[in-house]
Amino acid sequence: MSTLSKRLKEARVQAKLSQEQLGLKIGLEPESASARMNRYELSKRVPAFELVERIGIVLGLPVAYFYAVNDDEAQLLIKFHKLNAARRQEVMGFIDEISA
Repeated sequence: MSTLSKRLKEARVQAKLSQEQLGLKIGLEPESASARMNRYELSKRVPAFELVERIGIVLGLPVAYFYAVNDDEAQLLIKFHKLNAARRQEVMGFIDEISA
């Protein structure tokens, strides 16, 4: 299973959506929504980047999450994505301090 497939399934399950429901929410045809999502999750097909962007929007996740190989980085991306602009600046300042 590829990183993208793994993250896609994790995010869909976390959102409590079926493959068909997610497929429909991102604009796939009703006749193929479930089958296409299944192929993406099984790494039989790779969704176009634009489709991953739509998935991210529907699930409230950054696109980078779906490509993050390391689980810690994936979780950090989710948490950072949920912050408002001011809090993001605080986090960046803190990172600058500890990484200098």
